[in-house]
Amino acid sequence: MEWQTKVTPTPFIHRFNYQTPFLCIGSCFAAEMGARLQQYRFPAMVNPFGVLYNPASIALALERLQSGIPFTQDDLICSQGRYATLWHQYLYAHPDPDLFLESANRTLAQGTHLLQKAKGVIVSLGTSWIYRHKERNMIAANCHKLPADQFERLFLTPEESAKLLARRIAAMPEKEWIITLSPIRHLKEGAHGNQVSKAALLLAIEQLCAQFSNLYYFPAYEIVMDQLRDYRFYASDMIHLSPAAIDYIWEQFCTHVMDPQCYPRIREEEKRLKREGHLSI
Repeated sequence: MEWQTKVTPTPFIHRFNYQTPFLCIGSCFAAEMGARLQQYRFPAMVNPFGVLYNPASIALALERLQSGIPFTQDDLICSQGRYATLWHQYLYAHPDPDLFLESANRTLAQGTHLLQKAKGVIVSLGTSWIYRHKERNMIAANCHKLPADQFERLFLTPEESAKLLARRIAAMPEKEWIITLSPIRHLKEGAHGNQVSKAALLLAIEQLCAQFSNLYYFPAYEIVMDQLRDYRFYASDMIHLSPAAIDYIWEQFCTHVMDPQCYPRIREEEKRLKREGHLSI
């Protein structure tokens, strides 16, 4: 008897290898997979502006990385004595505005350089809900604990999300794009609100896949929802994924996205990580 609904990703045609520079951008799931790529010594950069959840912020980040335009004092916001920008995650904020700008622009320059070289871009979408800063008329990657009345909460339709990301994909047609929907739930929107948000993103992804031949959908969401549908595959908060779930998704990613010639090197790196205590399996 079969006790799981198996989800088998479609093999990626243009397999990646150790000569493939990656940029990983988006939600916590992009951070997890990007960290694995770095652990296994693939040439990868992960979220140069911090974790990003919605398509608008991801599109803005890609645009900024492509242009390489440095951040200035005009971009800064201050909240509770810490400085950042609306492009960045709150964890990047710093009490010294000059030190924040120095760090942000150094990381921006590194990200711009890697994006120019990158063959692969991994995008992970988390939510369709966005927050527009009213005064600056800009979608915030993070609200930075600013007063709620400074923001307008909006919902991106599938068409709006697809349009935002399509501009960035079309601007970099030489790259191979992998897009995924994060299986991590955004329960602050409520269980139903989370499902509506994820459904809208799936419809946007479907539109993008129909539009671009260099875009590949990796079904991480379906693997978790359909195949690993058990709370033993979740962390103690019952929202994020357990190490076992991340391990399984990583295995599926390697099997269906990586060039088989990478497998011996991946196994050697796994042995190294176990020796160093970075892997528990």
